[in-house]
Amino acid sequence: MFVKIINKMQKILRVSVVVMTCLVVGYLSGMVTRDSISTWYPTLVKPIFNPPNWLFAPVWSILYIMMGIAGGLVWNKIEKDEKNVMTAFKYFIIQFALNVAWSFIFFYLHNPFLALIEIVLLWLMIFETYNQFKKIDSKAGMLFFPYLAWVGFATVLNASIWWLNR
Repeated sequence: MFVKIINKMQKILRVSVVVMTCLVVGYLSGMVTRDSISTWYPTLVKPIFNPPNWLFAPVWSILYIMMGIAGGLVWNKIEKDEKNVMTAFKYFIIQFALNVAWSFIFFYLHNPFLALIEIVLLWLMIFETYNQFKKIDSKAGMLFFPYLAWVGFATVLNASIWWLNR
């Protein structure tokens, strides 16, 4: 009984650690965008389907939470399938680094074209992370669908902004 409680607490802790890591890194990444959102970004021509600025923070917060839960669910399978979990986490870390890099490229460097190239790579890496996660835990894979959809939309938005401002 005591071992089951410890195991359950360990699983909750793993999910919590990954969720908090995603939220903290996402918050720090968002700090890069703050100045540009009030200075550079308003000067760009944007397509009619551009969401209002206030929508991005809650959407990304939800996506980071879902990403963290997915990562924690996969981490919880490490005793059963260490090799695949470690491989999946490599993809997870790469896609997360690309996620952070996009904000830097687009908002800090003010380079929508380079950001467009990068976001395509990001989407592909998210898709591969989804593929790796679903092999280990189907729920973890499903938690990546909204992220894939949002980054797909963001890719179209990024391409449109680049095109309209080239």
